[in-house]
Amino acid sequence: MHPCPSASHLLHSLMMDFQSSSEFNDAPQMLPPPPGTFVDREELIQHVGDFAVSQGYVVTIKQSKRDRVVVLGCDRGGVYRNRRKPVDESSAESLRRRKTGSRLTNCPFEAVGKKDDGLWKLSIKNGAHNHEPLKDLSEHPSARRFTEREVLLIKEMTEAGLKPRQILKRLRQSNPELLSTPKHVYNVKAKLRQGNVTVRNFKSLRPQKTAVRNNYQSVMEPSWRQRNPPVSFRCNPRQLRSRKPYPKLLGRVPNLIGGRFVDSKSLTSIDVVNPATQLIVSQVPLSTNEEVRAAVFAAKRAFSSWRNTPATNRQRIMFKFQELIRRDMDKLAMEITSEHGKTLTDAYNDVLRGLEIVEHACGVATLQIGEFVSNISNGVDTYSIREPLGVCAGICSFDFPAMTPLWMFPIAVTCGNTFILKPSEKVPGVAVILAELAVEAGLPNGVLNIVHGTDDIINAICDDDDVKAIALVGPNSDVADIYSRASAKGKRIQCNIGAKNHAVVMPDASIDATLSALVAAGFGGAGQKCMALTTVVYVGGITPWEDKLVEHAKAIKVNAGTESNADLGPVISKQEKERICRLIQVDTESGAKLLLDGRNILVPGYENGNFIGPTILSDVTVNMECYKEDVFGPVLLCMQAESIDEAIEIVNRNRHGSGASIFTTSAVAARKFQIEIAVGQVGINVPISVQPPFTLFTSSKPCFAGDLNCDGKGGILFYTQIKTVTQQWKDLPGNVETPTSNSNGESLQLQNS
Repeated sequence: MHPCPSASHLLHSLMMDFQSSSEFNDAPQMLPPPPGTFVDREELIQHVGDFAVSQGYVVTIKQSKRDRVVVLGCDRGGVYRNRRKPVDESSAESLRRRKTGSRLTNCPFEAVGKKDDGLWKLSIKNGAHNHEPLKDLSEHPSARRFTEREVLLIKEMTEAGLKPRQILKRLRQSNPELLSTPKHVYNVKAKLRQGNVTVRNFKSLRPQKTAVRNNYQSVMEPSWRQRNPPVSFRCNPRQLRSRKPYPKLLGRVPNLIGGRFVDSKSLTSIDVVNPATQLIVSQVPLSTNEEVRAAVFAAKRAFSSWRNTPATNRQRIMFKFQELIRRDMDKLAMEITSEHGKTLTDAYNDVLRGLEIVEHACGVATLQIGEFVSNISNGVDTYSIREPLGVCAGICSFDFPAMTPLWMFPIAVTCGNTFILKPSEKVPGVAVILAELAVEAGLPNGVLNIVHGTDDIINAICDDDDVKAIALVGPNSDVADIYSRASAKGKRIQCNIGAKNHAVVMPDASIDATLSALVAAGFGGAGQKCMALTTVVYVGGITPWEDKLVEHAKAIKVNAGTESNADLGPVISKQEKERICRLIQVDTESGAKLLLDGRNILVPGYENGNFIGPTILSDVTVNMECYKEDVFGPVLLCMQAESIDEAIEIVNRNRHGSGASIFTTSAVAARKFQIEIAVGQVGINVPISVQPPFTLFTSSKPCFAGDLNCDGKGGILFYTQIKTVTQQWKDLPGNVETPTSNSNGESLQLQNS
């Protein structure tokens, strides 16, 4: 039994504890981070960490259940309790107290993040600290940690045979303030050998310089594919249909939520397959509804500050954005060709069309100007202003991987909205590259978000009350349900649907010019575009045109899109090829004449590709399947009419008619056609094409659903709403009176709309 400590010793201990407590109470106050809601765990941790640095302390993860909770503590210091040995203390007591006498007490600060309904909520369990703030954060060990990019460089230089001191010397060339030592490099190398260092994907958005045009092999890969390269093996159609995920070695395109590129939590993915080679390019995740809610939350949170950003500042970001698109034109075109299959020439045109819209967005402020009416009554003025809606969304089809996203979000965000983009699951990569460029151009966090997926994601967007407007480009089969679902929620919606475009060829038309236009518009892009010319009505018969039409079509070179001599690439998927071939076979059996059959074409070196050569069917009637359905492939349907009146009637009866052209040398016939044809777009001696963004792209029902179109002034009207303000100012603020009559003594009533 130990002897009882003396009274002087007890008094000394109490004095030391009081001194320790006083030190704690007198320590400078360091504020805890404000509670809030965040889109994911990483954003919450970053928020706490950044705030902690501003207050002079560093946080660390104390406890983590990755999908549910994270507990953050202070990684700095504490209070030393020094208990000196009394003079009369025995040796045993001295040994015991030496072990516990000088002890560092952990800092009591603790912040807790919990996941709730897809979002992470931060609460402060204990906001107090028991130490002074750091005067210089470089004193803290965290300042010696390597960045993600530096870890990658260490790995590359280690594989190249460099020693730690050599590695450190090279790292300091780009980061002179690096405080790490060779020992830290040894530790990183050891973790790399053990496989314990995981470099977080999709974090770095540093620009990648592209090669000179036409030097396709040296074009840089997209950033997510550089970090997580795909395995080069052929796609098994059975596995593709089952949608089973491949190993994690295969690159998955990331979502963009709240300014961060993050991998989806979903374990289910769809393979993105190169249509020419059947090699898997990447995987697109089937994101969860929680990720949609997180994206909507991020967009809603960013809206309040973005709408108040001056219009000139928003336009400057678009100026920078179009500059970056031009810089990375080669990378974008190569990504389009690898995912979609279209030729590089068509891919460049795809990007250029989208670039025109970005350029249009650079001057959009002049189209948002309101109206002012002075003195509607004595001293009363009224004016209208255009304001952004809030969170908007875009749902894309696969036919124009670059133009369709650029059709939507540049105009929307320049008007002051925030945006959620759902790219086509068949061609997701280009949209992510564009988003990287938009972030690099200076678009704030949360203004643009991307969520990948299929029908479940579309339904979640339609059902979310915080989404105010939806722009959609898609096939006929999907649009009706989406339109009704979104409309039922009171959202603005515009739906651009696949179309059946006609050409009427008069007997007096110029033969060579007409045939060149028909072949280019009918087979360009493998017929996979909403403005493709699918049906030709020959007034007076096809006989004079038949042989030369086939001759022009046979001159088209079918090859992989990356080949320099390619005029026509593959269709998007095996399933699409099978569907197109089935329609051709059904109509051939129904009596159509097959002038040119491209179903069995074989492309050397690309035997597994989804190729269909130019196909021409004549003697087609309005009751045949290929005429009633949208073929969406390199198939040209030829019909005959006795007169221009019959030809106009054929076009007007088709329920998918969106645009129509007439080829003639007669101004009388052209004017009659222009007046009587019931479509949204008319061409005279030119095929239907996408109009420049400063004009109004129009389409008639049922190929368009909604009230406002996407181009020109219509696009501005769609993404904004009018607010009318009526004002009166008096010299004496205390005597403000509402006018009841005008200068003529007539009663004045300001009616609500």
